[in-house]
Amino acid sequence: MPSQTILPRWRGFNLLEFFTIKSSGDVQEDDFRWMADWGFNFVRLPMCYTLWIEDDHPRKTHEPMLRKVDRAVELGRRYGIHVCLNFHRAPGFSVNPERTEPYNLWQDQAALDDFCFHWRLFAGRYRGIPTEQLSFNLVNEPIAPRPDIMTREDHERVMRTTVAAIREIDPIRLIILDGLSWGNWPCPELANLGVAQSCRAYLPMGISHYKASWVNGETYPQPQWPGGWNNGEYWNRDRLAAHYQQWADLAAQGVGVHCGEGGAFIHTPHDIVLRWLRDVLAILRSYNIGYALWNLRGGFGILDSDRADVTYEDWHGHKLDRQLLNLLQAF
Repeated sequence: MPSQTILPRWRGFNLLEFFTIKSSGDVQEDDFRWMADWGFNFVRLPMCYTLWIEDDHPRKTHEPMLRKVDRAVELGRRYGIHVCLNFHRAPGFSVNPERTEPYNLWQDQAALDDFCFHWRLFAGRYRGIPTEQLSFNLVNEPIAPRPDIMTREDHERVMRTTVAAIREIDPIRLIILDGLSWGNWPCPELANLGVAQSCRAYLPMGISHYKASWVNGETYPQPQWPGGWNNGEYWNRDRLAAHYQQWADLAAQGVGVHCGEGGAFIHTPHDIVLRWLRDVLAILRSYNIGYALWNLRGGFGILDSDRADVTYEDWHGHKLDRQLLNLLQAF
C-alpha cells in the first residue's frame, strides 16, 4: 500500500483566533499546553489578511497584529507544536462570504501581486525558523474550477508564482497547498513543485455539515453511518477509502500530504460522528497522513462544542468531550 513519507504524520487542531475580519488574534497559551500534554504536535492557523492591514490598504501593514502572529509561532516552538500559517482570506479570495474582495486572486494581477507581498512579508519575518517548526499553507480551499472565477490553469499559475516569491526570500520554507474543490481534489499538475498538499475530512457532507446553515445543511437527511449522504450518493467506508486513494496516489509521486481540516458539526449524533471519524482516521493513518480537527474549541471541537448528546467533563472551566479526545489520541 503506498503511503505518504515526506511529511511527519502531524496530529492536531485548527485555532480560530485569526479566522475572521473581526478576530482578536489573541491565541491562548493554555491551548498549546493542553494540546502538547494530550500528545498532539500540530496547529493550523486559518488567518484573515485584513487583520494586519490598515485603512483597507493591502500593503499598509499593522504591526501590533503581526506581533500576535509572532506570538502564536513562538508558542508553537515553546510547546513542540508545528505551526502552519494559512490564509483563510487572501487578497482576492476567501470561501468565507463575510467580506467582498475588491479583486479576484485567480485572474487579477493586482490581487496576485498583493498576495505575494503578504507571503513575502511572512517569509522574511520568519526566515531562520526551522521548517520542522513552521509551514505556510498558501490559501484555504480553492473552489472547483469554473471559467468565470478560476480555471485550473489560473490556480496553477498563482500557486507557482507565489511559491517562487516565497523561495526568493526563504528557499527552505515548507509550503503546503490545499486541494481544489474545497480541499477535495489533489493537484498532480503541481507534483513537481516541491510542495506538500492538503486534503479534507468532511465527506460525506451529510455527516460533517448536517444542519450547518452556511452550506444549506438544514436540507440534508438524517445522518447515518454507514450510509452517509453526499450530494445524492450514500457513502460507506469503501467509498471513503476510494476517495482517499487519490491522495495516496499523489503521495506515491513523492508529494507530502496532510489533512488540514476535518470533523463534524454539533447536530450530527455523537455516536455517528465517532463511528464515521474512526473510519476516516483509520484510512488516513493507513497512508501515514496526519490530520487537524476543525476546531479545538467550538462546534467541531473537543472543547466547548455544546453538543446536546454529550456528557462533558469539566476541564479547567471548559467542557471537554473526552470520547472525541480519546478517539483522536488513538490515531
